[in-house]
Amino acid sequence: MDFLTGLVSPFFRHRQRKIAAYAQNTDGIQGGQLRTLLQEARHTEWGLKYDYKSIRSYADFCRRVPLQTYDDLKPYISRMINGEKDVLWHSVVRWYAKSSGTTNDKSKFIPVTREILWGCHYKGAVDCVALYLQNNPGSRFFSKKGLILGGSHSPSPLNAQAHQGDLSAVLLQNLNPLVNLVRVPRKKIILMGEWEQKIKAIADSTWNKDINSLSGVPSWMLVLLKAVLEKTGKTCLTEVWPNMEVFFHGGISFEPYRDLYKALIPSAGMHYVETYNASEGFFGIQSDLSDPGLLLMQDYGTFYEFIEMEEAGSDNPKVIPLEEVQTGIQYAMVISTPGGLWRYQIGDTVRFTSLFPHKFVISGRTKHYINAFGEELMVDNADNAVSLANRQTGAIVKEYTAAPFFMLDKAKGRHQWFIEFVTPPPSIEEYARLLDENLKQLNSDYEAKRYKDISLQPPEIIVSREGVFYEWLKQKGKLGGQHKIPRLQNSRKMIDELLAVNGLLSSQSR
Repeated sequence: MDFLTGLVSPFFRHRQRKIAAYAQNTDGIQGGQLRTLLQEARHTEWGLKYDYKSIRSYADFCRRVPLQTYDDLKPYISRMINGEKDVLWHSVVRWYAKSSGTTNDKSKFIPVTREILWGCHYKGAVDCVALYLQNNPGSRFFSKKGLILGGSHSPSPLNAQAHQGDLSAVLLQNLNPLVNLVRVPRKKIILMGEWEQKIKAIADSTWNKDINSLSGVPSWMLVLLKAVLEKTGKTCLTEVWPNMEVFFHGGISFEPYRDLYKALIPSAGMHYVETYNASEGFFGIQSDLSDPGLLLMQDYGTFYEFIEMEEAGSDNPKVIPLEEVQTGIQYAMVISTPGGLWRYQIGDTVRFTSLFPHKFVISGRTKHYINAFGEELMVDNADNAVSLANRQTGAIVKEYTAAPFFMLDKAKGRHQWFIEFVTPPPSIEEYARLLDENLKQLNSDYEAKRYKDISLQPPEIIVSREGVFYEWLKQKGKLGGQHKIPRLQNSRKMIDELLAVNGLLSSQSR
């Protein structure tokens, strides 16, 4: 550890001890979060509507406050954007994180209050460093620069006083100026709106800096790193930034990209730390680099609830608090936050891998899965199967998506996978076979439906030409920021659009 990092590290020990207490006091911590939320919002329009002042227990909260979706809260949020105060939270809210969650056309505007900005998002960033230094006492984190790849922001069209943008841009815009001493590029560059110009400007301004940490979404960071290599004429990133030691990543699963990053950064001292920082809040950090599970962050002002996936979307699902979850079960996550989201169904699904402390993996989205034939294929199954097939064949995947293909003449179907390879496998047929076998090992429902091809045929792989996913995102106006490629879709709309860009159309869309 260098002198500066050694000087700063003791300031993180208090947080390290607080985080360690998650294992002993989950009920107490989460109960405190709920009480604080109810107290803070008791005089808001929402708090008066549901009489927050008289809520005495979690059971009262469940009985009184219904589950919410974004559409349920949208009328309230629209009024907040137009300057009304004390609606969902006790203030006028000036900043909103624009999020579509994926690449669909519908945007959501998530309130970013001062409380959630400082007590959740920034607190999560500090804890990432605290846990990283705890795991890596030899780090030189503060002696070099950190490169943060974010989105852009612009005034909201609904109100001249309200601003909106990708969450990363909102965070950068409000960042403590002291952080800029250890961060690149300049704010003027990182907040540029035109994505391709921004990538070039970042590469031009950072290639000659001594950078040792990266933060961003893996897919878009990859675009930037390739631009840096192209500018410098180098073949790997360690030739450009020899002190590189950590990539804090989130937004999408890292598994399909892991081997690609290892090839770009061939260093035994490189670390990868996954985070779960959504527009709605900061929820998880990989606290142990040997364990893929994310530690659920319990004291960021968020109160967590969960619904088993079998009941998600039903009229009266059973909702449970954090202390009642079990390992190995797919849950839809419900949150109440100091951003004014109350019993909000965020749309993400998680599966707990351990309890006390509670660790989880993000298994997908409530709307992103394939269950056309009863196979209940989740995103984490797909990501892990692709990662295994890559290692078995030496392939490297850049992007992929999959959707059902209905063989109406045979009353059967299959999954159609559209994959853009950086390094293709020697045999696409063998890759498809291994992908199929891996899915069978990872998902018993898929295995049952594939038994003797009774209801589900072997998967079909269509190889994308280079850049098709990028072209499709550009057509949608979704380049950069936190926009993601949905890995699994139960409908064919997206995959058929991609096939059209690729110059192919499935027989079902002709």
